[in-house]
Amino acid sequence: MNLTSTESWFVPTDILMVICTILIIILATLFLFIIILHKTCHTISMMLVANTCLTTLVLGCVSLSLSLFTLENDLKQIYYEDSLCVLQAYLNYAASAEFMFSFSLQAFYRYITVVYRTNLYWQTFKCQALLVCITWIFSLTYPVVFVFLHNITYNADNQICQLPLGISFSLFYGVFCIYLIPVSMTMIIYFKLILYIRELSHTTMVVRTLLRVQRELKMVQRIVTLLNIIVTIGVPYGIFVFISFFTTPPKYHFRIAFIFTDASILIALIVLLQFTDPLKKSLVKRFLQQPNAVAAAGRT
Repeated sequence: MNLTSTESWFVPTDILMVICTILIIILATLFLFIIILHKTCHTISMMLVANTCLTTLVLGCVSLSLSLFTLENDLKQIYYEDSLCVLQAYLNYAASAEFMFSFSLQAFYRYITVVYRTNLYWQTFKCQALLVCITWIFSLTYPVVFVFLHNITYNADNQICQLPLGISFSLFYGVFCIYLIPVSMTMIIYFKLILYIRELSHTTMVVRTLLRVQRELKMVQRIVTLLNIIVTIGVPYGIFVFISFFTTPPKYHFRIAFIFTDASILIALIVLLQFTDPLKKSLVKRFLQQPNAVAAAGRT
């Protein structure tokens, strides 16, 4: 354990990240309870939304642990590698990948209900649950490479264990697994749906079917919007990665990047609520209509 100097903005930003991650945990837990308790949310599409919320809850808990560790060290003006530091980094990489893949699963389900609507097996709970398990297994196993190669190191300036930025196999591999694969999958699904609708427009079909297809496309558009929000707000991390290929990134790059990363997850949760009508209606019904009903009964 060693003493270190701290900047004036360390503790305020640490507190901001702690508050942000607590809000993420509260919202994700609330959404999960709503989906579990309300029968209107007991559908396959909402099961996939619940997977996103569960992933966000895990990611929020890991991020909170990281933030509290950083805050404690900054307050004491010390630096040391906690015994759980590497494990926290491992779980952070795993949860981040599953978080991104959860949106790809939602988009894929919308795609198969339109393009392969006669193939009922792909639309079953069993099949979709299997796909969820596969993405979880992949997300939990791919960071093993980082541990095996001893690439996760403690950065004293940023009070965190992470993959060092710079040209390395592990960094490229991590970016590929966390961002490139799930984002590419979602964008491919989106463009394939657009092409499918264009093909349908040249054929004679029932208006009701066309409306259903357009509704599913709208849902995929919302998922793409969510990913755009996450990627856009997370641009600082991407910039630091790019800079590291040519020169040394700023001293406190991880601190800056993680502020934006936590904010993007919180904003994504709020937007997810706005875009998911069954969840939003169930939430309003449970917390807004019941107090109004009680108040009305009290006046009678």
